[in-house]
Amino acid sequence: MAEALDPILTPELDALTCCVLEKACAQGLKLGTAESCTGGLLASLLTDVPGCSHAFERGFVVYSEDAKHDLLGVPRDMLEAGGAVSQGVALAMASGALARSRADIVLAVTGWAEDMGDPQKPGGLVHFACASRDRPTHHRKAELGVIGRQAFRLACLEIAMDMLFVAVSL
Repeated sequence: MAEALDPILTPELDALTCCVLEKACAQGLKLGTAESCTGGLLASLLTDVPGCSHAFERGFVVYSEDAKHDLLGVPRDMLEAGGAVSQGVALAMASGALARSRADIVLAVTGWAEDMGDPQKPGGLVHFACASRDRPTHHRKAELGVIGRQAFRLACLEIAMDMLFVAVSL
């Protein structure tokens, strides 16, 4: 059971997190994160389960475009052309985090919790990418709507853990 985050987690998310970490530990897999809109919450969740946190290798919190470029190598032209919330940026974040860590599997997430006042930047849009050293990278787009920052982040955690579950189960 997650300790620090327990008060905000659903029982299903808590159970899924434990399952992902147990599978990763059993296979000797190291997990990593590249997070924007979740602000490190996914890394916190992956280090919150006693006895399994050693499966977490490292996390990158890259909230700004500069951080995405400087820490993960996301090309500036990609950030300028399509913005920080796109399939391409999520994929680049995942591959950058994989290249800059010893993780076997990395989950990247970038999105907007709030309405940006631009039809091209709808509130609740999120892109996820899950990269591993020996398999193709998977992308998932979610349109969560403007549901509030807390609900948005929790929904992102659920999707991220679902993707990690698939990755550690292959």
